Amino acid sequence: MSTNTESWGSRVGLILAMAGNAVGLGNFLRFPVQAVQNGGGAFIVPYLVCFLLMGIPLLFVEWSMGRFGGKYGHHSTPFILDSMDKRKFWKYIGVFGIFTNLAVAAYYCYLESWTLSWVWHSISRTFAGQSQDEVAGFFNSYVGLEMPFETIFFWLVCLLLNTWILSKGLSGGVEKVAKIGMPLLIVFGVFLAIMAFNVEAGVAGAINDASVGLNFLWTPDFSTIWSPKVWLAAAGQIFFTLSVGMGSIQCYASYVKKNDDIALNAMSAGWMNEFVEVVLGAAIIIPISVGYLGVDKVLEMTQTGGLGLGFKTLPFLFEQWGTVLAILCGVCWFGLLFFAGVTSSLAMGTPVMGFLKDEFGWKHKNAAWAFGGLVFILGLPTVLFFNYGVFDEYDYWAGTFSLVVFAFFEIILFAWIFGMDKGWKEITTGADIKVPSIYKFIIKFITPLFLGVVFFSSLPGVWDKITNKDIYQKIATTTDPKELELLNETILFVNASRLLLLLVFLGISYLVFVAYKKRKKEGRI
Repeated sequence: MSTNTESWGSRVGLILAMAGNAVGLGNFLRFPVQAVQNGGGAFIVPYLVCFLLMGIPLLFVEWSMGRFGGKYGHHSTPFILDSMDKRKFWKYIGVFGIFTNLAVAAYYCYLESWTLSWVWHSISRTFAGQSQDEVAGFFNSYVGLEMPFETIFFWLVCLLLNTWILSKGLSGGVEKVAKIGMPLLIVFGVFLAIMAFNVEAGVAGAINDASVGLNFLWTPDFSTIWSPKVWLAAAGQIFFTLSVGMGSIQCYASYVKKNDDIALNAMSAGWMNEFVEVVLGAAIIIPISVGYLGVDKVLEMTQTGGLGLGFKTLPFLFEQWGTVLAILCGVCWFGLLFFAGVTSSLAMGTPVMGFLKDEFGWKHKNAAWAFGGLVFILGLPTVLFFNYGVFDEYDYWAGTFSLVVFAFFEIILFAWIFGMDKGWKEITTGADIKVPSIYKFIIKFITPLFLGVVFFSSLPGVWDKITNKDIYQKIATTTDPKELELLNETILFVNASRLLLLLVFLGISYLVFVAYKKRKKEGRI
């Protein structure tokens, strides 16, 4: 029998922790870029549709599944799913809820460590007097391990900090950090948004007013709204923005009492995330960048994602405001990213720890340090071989593909196998709001259809990924011997990283099998 007796200290702490789980680096780095690439203001239409028809239903489902499993002492997805149906293969579908968190944490902690390092470099004035190209070159040198001591030092600091906080428990560690980190994140975000809105052409080197950047971002291009690519991008952003399909929400929700509200809690955490993403996330990086670099340059830079603007550009732009504001804005921006990151990565540890405590009787601190050790081992390749595509492989398979697969199967389990009538009772029990009855229909029919389309439409891209189509195309067109050598080495490393991830998944599956046998032997099944 599980000796896991943890609980949340307060409802506010739970909501802030759930919001912190959802609010991550993607809110500030990924969302603005996705909007720019997919029709600007028109992107918000499919984004909100996906939020209402896929995001909110999955929030209801995952909170309900977590609370339901928690009643039986389950705090990780293998046995949460197992408790909802007699067919025992569901526990192996639940493996995704442990694997995803472990694998994402492995590269996410490294990304987090960049924010800590950039806070330090903002304070120490590293970027003073540097051109934008020099700032970008510094980033490339950093991830290329040209300064290995510093890179590894900040990564280890970040990893140890996450592990230490997790060792303090839910109320004593995760909840306390959420209560501090989320308000600071909002304060930093509002301050930076105010600074962004005050960018004025001709002042401090700006070439455009802030309004040009806002118009660039939000002026809708409705010709894109019917593109399947735009809708897939919107659906993908929902997964990033809400942390659904990971298993961390179920784990957090498993620690609430059986009659505690989950409906209002789910909505509160979801809408808080939307505010941070749509209002704050879109109000900082694009207006400042367009103000100083112009629309064409920003369009060019967004093609490589949010890192190009967030780490390679904003430090240079902050320097245009003078020493004091450059330091202050650098600390606020990268501090904001750090708090967004750490509140998310802490959530990734809890399902792994819950599994070890529930099934093998591990003490809390031992489970926390085991998680830290696993993240270290699995994350080391992302640090050492970042330029060989290992980081991106982890992000694709664990942070994208696995989310869609798990979400698709869990909605089928909840709505069609567990049963929508029982599921609706779980959602509405103890609810402090009246859940619109239309969501009973949406969860049963619309959301599975939505996820099915996303899943099956992604399969051609999955095959292209497996066959390294993009890399081989680059090999066929390159004439530079050094680039050719790098590309061939990249194939070796990305294939090795996939094999490592597969072995981790199979290893977790084996542990679930062992735990199941242990339960049978102890008469718990």
